[in-house]
Amino acid sequence: MNKQKQTTKNTGELVDRFSRTISYLRLSLTDRCNLRCIYCMPVDREGGLQVLKHEDLLSYEELLRIVKLAVDMGMNKLRLTGGEPLVRRGVMDFITALSQIEGLDEIRLTTNGVLLHEKAAGLYDAGIRKLNISLDTLRPERFKEITGMDLFDQVWQGIETAAELGFNIKLNVVAMKGVNDDEFVDFARLAVEKAYQVRFIEFMPLGKNSTWDKSSYMTSDELKEWIGTVGTLEPLPGRRMDGPARVYSLTTAGGLKGQVGFISPISHHFCDTCNRLRLTSAGKLRACLLHDREADLKTLLREGGTDDEIRGLIRQTILDKPKGHTLAEEQAGCVGQMSRIGG
Repeated sequence: MNKQKQTTKNTGELVDRFSRTISYLRLSLTDRCNLRCIYCMPVDREGGLQVLKHEDLLSYEELLRIVKLAVDMGMNKLRLTGGEPLVRRGVMDFITALSQIEGLDEIRLTTNGVLLHEKAAGLYDAGIRKLNISLDTLRPERFKEITGMDLFDQVWQGIETAAELGFNIKLNVVAMKGVNDDEFVDFARLAVEKAYQVRFIEFMPLGKNSTWDKSSYMTSDELKEWIGTVGTLEPLPGRRMDGPARVYSLTTAGGLKGQVGFISPISHHFCDTCNRLRLTSAGKLRACLLHDREADLKTLLREGGTDDEIRGLIRQTILDKPKGHTLAEEQAGCVGQMSRIGG
């Protein structure tokens, strides 16, 4: 008998021990990337970067099975991340298949934008409407320094193509003192000139080879002071599905309006409202970005686990979700590789 058919449907909200409803699943489709950003994929001391073999990734069939079960249990929002999700072969067909899952209300994508120009139309046709695009500088020469690749013009072309197609676009900017702090005002001006929400993310100590140090860290409160020189900031009411960003309207003296957000995992952590689980590209289920405890979902799948057993592991991971991380500026942070966990 096919074990996958031995199912017991169990719909309804998934609530952890701290009364947080878990409705959001993030999938890291691959740990491979076409950029080498200094904070995400730093090389080790030998100068190499280990990536997973293809057979070590969950197959699209395995991923679809997991997503269907998670949706059946009550999750209704999905984000695709990496690495760079668009570098994985067959990803467009996979997204189309995801869009046909009943009960999955929204699929979002986080990308570095390198392949966006050629894939934006296909993403739109597949039903994706919201993109988070990582962009830490508006200067081509600095883009090469941060990412290791001279591809700024290609990324910007992708952003403009996506905007023309009608995507809702958020630009994610990792704030690094001494690296891109002289561009925060430029990004804020971009937010009022274009229909892009610009989100400033505190630099986090993540990964055993992390380039993080205290001197490069800026708090969101410091960032707000910089952005406040561009115009008036007014907090916008939060919505349940908004995620970790505290979003503000930004109005210039000339009447231009835009939106900026601040993601503050260290200075003002959002653990109390966290509604997500993460499935890493290695097939591990993770309840917290900054906590290294993981459940081995891939092994359960490949050893013939039933749907009920998979549901049980998902539920147990939710019950094991910590109240909050203990990350502080003095601490080393978690050792998990960011490109596998998913940004």
